[in-house]
Amino acid sequence: MKVDLRLDAPIESSAARAAELVGLGAAGLFTFEGAHDVFLPLALAAGQVRADIMTNIAVALPRSPIHLAHTAYDLHTLSGGRFRLGLGSQVRAHIEKRYGASWVDPVAQMRETVLAIKAIFDAWEGRSALRFEGRYTSHTLMPPTFDPGPNPYGPPEICLGALGPRMTRAAAEVADGLLVMPFNSARHFRERTLPAVREGLDRAGRSPAELRIYPQVIVGVGRTEQELDAAARGVRELLGFYGSTPAYQAVLDAEGWTDLHTELRALSRRGARTEMGELIDDTMLHTLAVHGTPEHCAWEILSRFGDHADRVCCYFPGYPVRDRHIGELIAALEAGGR
Repeated sequence: MKVDLRLDAPIESSAARAAELVGLGAAGLFTFEGAHDVFLPLALAAGQVRADIMTNIAVALPRSPIHLAHTAYDLHTLSGGRFRLGLGSQVRAHIEKRYGASWVDPVAQMRETVLAIKAIFDAWEGRSALRFEGRYTSHTLMPPTFDPGPNPYGPPEICLGALGPRMTRAAAEVADGLLVMPFNSARHFRERTLPAVREGLDRAGRSPAELRIYPQVIVGVGRTEQELDAAARGVRELLGFYGSTPAYQAVLDAEGWTDLHTELRALSRRGARTEMGELIDDTMLHTLAVHGTPEHCAWEILSRFGDHADRVCCYFPGYPVRDRHIGELIAALEAGGR
């Protein structure tokens, strides 16, 4: 199994850190929409390393599909055909209050965004005239001055981040890849995600081969007791944050932990991040994330996703993970968990 790692470094160090991560064995690098631009680090990495690059995710609703299409095309060219455009919807408060954009029906909006970008790509590839007229966005003008022409590597893959059944079905209907959200469990993935994927593929008349599945996993890795304790604290705090968010409650519901969401939500309103992490017991830690030595973490990841995916995105949240352990995890995953 190949591994994608988060490129998380100051912008001036992005290229150097990209080289370090690829040197550890990473097959790909990804960024997500946080305190800095999601695309610029990938542009710097593309000029430094031969690795896949991906936004994971870029928030789509505040952006025009034409902006996303242009950036994706240029990054695909710059990386030698190695770029994947990963898109997500974020949540209503951020879309309306932080981005100042419209939140109407996020599933329908995201579905339409993917279709619009694909229509733009088709026009640039010379397959059809640009005539996309949707409910939320329309694109019917593409003069030669603004048409970059066919990409030398073909159009980039478009992936959609999803957790709930409606967004997951939409991803299976129209996207090239599904980004499985990192706050998850084997049960939720098996009993809720995969059935929604099958429904979406069936609705669109697509085969499973037409949709790549990209799991994302929260990893607490170490070897010594001190390292494992620090990793557990970092992972528990992130799990507490995710568990307090209504958008992720379905994962807790699937495990019979609905009451936990209520408790975490109350603590979140008080800003009690430490106390939130303390509510995540060992069972929850090992169910919602993976924790242990590099070899054990690799075995857990392969047990959950090995039958459905050939690469995984790994997060190491809130603790000082050693590069050596990241490399050992990658080696174990590539060796099949041995």
